[in-house]
Amino acid sequence: MERLYSDEPVPAHLRGAIVALGNFDGFHLGHQAVVGRAVRRAAEGGRPVIVATFDPHPARFFRPDALPFRLTTLDQRERLFAAAGASAMLVFRFDAAMAATSAQDFVRMLVEDVGAVGVVTGADFTFGKARTGSVATLTELGAAMGFVVKAVDPITDAEGLLVSSSRIRSALVDGDCATATRLLTRPFTIEGEVVHGDKVGREWGFPTANLLIARYLRPAYGVYAVRGRLPDGTVLDGAANLGIRPQFDVPKELLEPHFFDFSGNLYGQCIEVELIHRIRGEEKFDSFEALKGQIGRDCEIARHILADHPRLA
Repeated sequence: MERLYSDEPVPAHLRGAIVALGNFDGFHLGHQAVVGRAVRRAAEGGRPVIVATFDPHPARFFRPDALPFRLTTLDQRERLFAAAGASAMLVFRFDAAMAATSAQDFVRMLVEDVGAVGVVTGADFTFGKARTGSVATLTELGAAMGFVVKAVDPITDAEGLLVSSSRIRSALVDGDCATATRLLTRPFTIEGEVVHGDKVGREWGFPTANLLIARYLRPAYGVYAVRGRLPDGTVLDGAANLGIRPQFDVPKELLEPHFFDFSGNLYGQCIEVELIHRIRGEEKFDSFEALKGQIGRDCEIARHILADHPRLA
């Protein structure tokens, strides 16, 4: 799997590719349908598959002060695209120049710079300056420039509701991990480097691996049953507090997973933490002793929850 950037030449062996085009933040069921269609189409012609995404997200470029909303990092998307069968990920750097690019010039870029011979995208995809380009525009311009466009209709779930990143974000903000997991086909996962904390959890017998939440969407604050994935592939069950730790005088936003039956040193390592189930909201207790007792109960609840949730590959 190769990572390409829009301001760099596409290698010769990847030209002539079928390009899956979209933002693909979250890579949910709808996104998977688009990439799956591109992979099947490429296989029919013996061609590579390039999944194109945008970074930063166009919404972040136009509204830099917006609250964090990302569901995945570029690294996570790259792994997800690879698992779906892509040959490469192409990152369009969304800057002032890209925002000002006309729909026609963007399509020309796909042909001349990327070497696309086919494009697969969602039926609601828009592009070009002021979002003036639609799938119909892409189809018309593509035909004139020598490639064929296939549009994938929106995907609905068993309840007939549209699968979308905005719906997943709403579920997470509500603390509804089950809905997010179902639409993503995997738990919402925060990836980050383990940083040093105040060591209080270690003193109480509940050492934590602290992660900054960075640019991710903020799910509902609270205590979660979680699974951690270490760089060597080890999977650990645990419980985590996600929030600002109201018990402490200086609030600090962290994801603090405590992994059961684990005593290794994780400082400086990049790990993933999957949110499986929200146990309760974040609370301030009358004393640290009361908090310590609640953490013990939270861990027992998390163990029971995770016992009923099989680990995903």
